[in-house]
Amino acid sequence: MLYEIECLNEEVEELSSLLSSLASTDWERVTAFKSWTINDVVLHLYASDHMGIASTTSEEAFRTLREDMMRHRNAGATPIEESRHRFPGLFGRGLYEVWIEQAHEMSRRLSMRTPEEKLPWAGPPMTVPSFAAARQMENWAHSHEIYDTLNLQRAATDRLKPIATLGVKTFKWAYVNRGLPAPDAPPRVRLTAPSGAIWEWNAYNTTDMIEGDASEFSQVVTQVRNLADTSLRVEGEIARQWMQIAQCFAGAPSDPPAPGSRRRGV
Repeated sequence: MLYEIECLNEEVEELSSLLSSLASTDWERVTAFKSWTINDVVLHLYASDHMGIASTTSEEAFRTLREDMMRHRNAGATPIEESRHRFPGLFGRGLYEVWIEQAHEMSRRLSMRTPEEKLPWAGPPMTVPSFAAARQMENWAHSHEIYDTLNLQRAATDRLKPIATLGVKTFKWAYVNRGLPAPDAPPRVRLTAPSGAIWEWNAYNTTDMIEGDASEFSQVVTQVRNLADTSLRVEGEIARQWMQIAQCFAGAPSDPPAPGSRRRGV
């Protein structure tokens, strides 16, 4: 099985363990992410995986679902309002059960594809490893909202690597998505993994660099934390600019949370 799919599976299982321990009242608790409830967070992940299922079915199935979704968005519905409209009545344990079943099915479908095959998505089509990494990234990022709300520390593992890699690969996307000219040379990124291993990209760049904890870098590129709430060392104008607009997920340009507005720590 592809490494990225293994990491996705582990991410889903960690979130599953957390969700299965929730009390019924916990699902109504409001997170610091757009005032979504924990139920909203899981519903969003369910809706995204539903799109993932469509993407692994056919381009036509994905396009049909995407067009229907965008009709509601263009009519003024927010992403979570659109998900609530599409999947009414899903709450708590019932939502958890259909979410985990669908997540397993999506992973099974991905494992049956060749690595080079490209799947449609909201942004450019992605190879199977990139698609799996993107699904892992979304599960990991949104899980933080639940951990934060429950005031729980989260243990980091080296399965962060596909997320950090996705963060590096989407350097130009962060600019293009905002209609800005993308610099030719991406900054050097040198991260310390939870295991102590060193992960490095673009080592040739001696002018711009981001260095520090792999989990904190992943938090910034997924907009889980503001750069100011991390200990990352950022050198060079381009590196500093990128860390203010970094966005490794598809969709409209999004800004990071305000400094201090999201829980500090892992």
